[in-house]
Parts: sequence; C-alpha cells; structure tokens
Amino acid sequence: MLQPSTLKFLKSLRLNNNKVWFDEHKTEYQAAKADFESMVQQLIDGLSKQEPSMQGLQLKDCVFRIYKDVRFSKDKTPYKVNLAASFQAGGKKSTLAGYYFHMEPGGNSFAGGGLWMPGAPELKKLRQEIDYNFQEFEQLISHKEFIKQFGKIEGEALKTAPQGYQPDNPAIAYLKLKSFVVSHPFTDEACTQPALVREILKTFAIMQPFIQFINRAMD
Repeated sequence: MLQPSTLKFLKSLRLNNNKVWFDEHKTEYQAAKADFESMVQQLIDGLSKQEPSMQGLQLKDCVFRIYKDVRFSKDKTPYKVNLAASFQAGGKKSTLAGYYFHMEPGGNSFAGGGLWMPGAPELKKLRQEIDYNFQEFEQLISHKEFIKQFGKIEGEALKTAPQGYQPDNPAIAYLKLKSFVVSHPFTDEACTQPALVREILKTFAIMQPFIQFINRAMD
C-alpha cells in the first residue's frame, strides 16, 4: 500500500508545480519517493516469481524520475504530477513489452502493460506474429478474465492497412495499431489499501499471456 501522505504530496505538487515550492517541500518529496520505491520493490519481488525474465531487476531499472524534460514541450512545468514504474526484461529502456504502474491522484492511477509506440522493426515483427498466429492472439485477448480486467487493446491506429497487408485480413483491426497496451484503473482509495500490491500483481498476471505473445515476436 501507499501512504496517504504520498497522494497528498502529489496533489499539492499539481497546484504548486514550480522549483521554489518543490525545494521547500523536498523532505516530503523524499518521503513520497521512498514510499513509492518500497512498493515498487515488492512488485519486483512478486513479478520475479511470476516471470523469471524479471529476475535481477533493480529499482533504478524501473522507477521513472519526477523531473520532466521540457526542452520540446509546450508545458514548461518542471515536475511530473505522478509516480510511475515499468517492469520489463532489460529495464525501462528495453524495447520489449512489459508491465507498468502509474500512480496519480484524482482517479488517474492504473496498472497496465504492453508495447507503446515501438520502432518500425519491432512493430513489423509483432504484426507478422499476429498475422501468422491470429487465432491464438484473438483467443488470449478475448478471454473472459482479460476482457473483464482490461476491456480492449488501446493504441493509436493507422487509417489504412499497413504495407504488405490487405484490408480484408481478419486481423486488420490489430495490424493497423501502432501501440498495443491495456490498462486497469485504480482509485485513490485502492492505492492506500493493504491489498494494493496483491491487486497489481493479479492485474499483471492476467496480462502475462499478452505480454509473452508480444515478446515472442521480438525474439
């Protein structure tokens, strides 16, 4: 579980997103960071048991910095108003599909995973895997538990069929996608309950066949 003080800090940061305020509340930030990292470590430990490829992951491989890169952004506020971590073999800079947890007050928290905006070589491999094994892919994303937890795959899509595929391909709706992600929301209240880590790991376990299908294509 996360401490209510961690959510309180992020709520205050949203209203005071500037360096002066942040520096004055650095102690509160450090406490929130430590709280979040403690939970992330529990997720790493749990995932390592569910998926051997996650063994050896460290906090630095997973946790994202709160400091924004504003060089190419219209929004010049210096800090993110969320705490987030991703989990994939090779760490957060890996091109493999993985799991993700995003904690942001106001009902914006979620656990998710998949492959977000992959490069052209990875996207080509995944499209080929879906085309060759569409029945298997369709079965795992239409599983009752998968639909209940995530609904459907999300991601920006091409307007026309990608090169090399016909518009009448049975898998065309998925072949058009440029990202392949799923997510499950968590309320602010759920984020401060003792069952939080267990519920996130349950969510990750339900998406595991989806993640493994994607990463099989990357091999």
